[in-house]
Amino acid sequence: MNGLRFGIDLGGTKIEIIALSTQDECLSERSVPNKVVYQKRIETPKGEYLEIVQAIKQLVLEAEVELGQKGSVGVGIPGAISSKTGRIKNANSTCLIGQDLQRDLQRALNRPIKLANDANCFALSEAVDGAGKGAKVVFGVIIGTGCGGGVVVQHQVLNGVNAIGGEWGHNPLPWADEKDVLLPCYCGLKGCNETFLSGSGFEAHYRYRTGMDKTAKEIVALCQQGDTVAMQLLEDYTVWLAKGLASVINVMDPDVIVLGGGMSNVNSLYKDVPSMWQKWVFSDQVDTLLLPPKFGDSSGVRGAAWL
Repeated sequence: MNGLRFGIDLGGTKIEIIALSTQDECLSERSVPNKVVYQKRIETPKGEYLEIVQAIKQLVLEAEVELGQKGSVGVGIPGAISSKTGRIKNANSTCLIGQDLQRDLQRALNRPIKLANDANCFALSEAVDGAGKGAKVVFGVIIGTGCGGGVVVQHQVLNGVNAIGGEWGHNPLPWADEKDVLLPCYCGLKGCNETFLSGSGFEAHYRYRTGMDKTAKEIVALCQQGDTVAMQLLEDYTVWLAKGLASVINVMDPDVIVLGGGMSNVNSLYKDVPSMWQKWVFSDQVDTLLLPPKFGDSSGVRGAAWL
């Protein structure tokens, strides 16, 4: 198992696996990007925990058959492992909550399995050799099905004593206006950053305003077609993101913020958000960079392979 590492990104809509060949590379120093020798994606089984376990098992076994070699397995999960129970907590894929995913995967694959928060995996990948390469402090943001974050300081993930380092998604939207609608969050509260800034939240606000169901991608396409409701929503979203990230800058003052997840594909955010966030950052200037991910939506799965 020395020359092959499998990384799995368990998301709300898709499960992705990659295999990294680490031969002739110094993985501990992570100075050279590992070579991707296998990659596959499938849809995530909806709300079925045992089907998710089986899907991950099948992905690994199929990859090993094709490559003719076994490997270590790391999994990025949309949540965290409770230090109290060893079970999953804080997962927006709620069927995972309370489950001993690490134990079940180890039994299914008959080997040690490493789990980590998906945003931490994403942040690590982008900090080591991605968009944040060379920066001391990188904040990796996931704005996809959920809204998560990971902090990497000099190539080390800041996990935290409660395993919630970087979890800004369940702080309230800062400096909310009276017109901002505080939608309920799966965590039991209202008005969390996740309800505003995730792709799911973006869709929920469009539904609230129009009564229609559209995907985030479809809403962004409507903006490009001049749809006034969609354009106003994207304008509001940009302000919400600027406020949310300004509060992060005020706390940890990162060198670089890298966006990931589906909403990171909205190109206007990289110019418009930094032009706004000065208003809420407690400094006379903001030198923090807001960047797209070097490795796109496969960055998190690369980080999982390094676990």
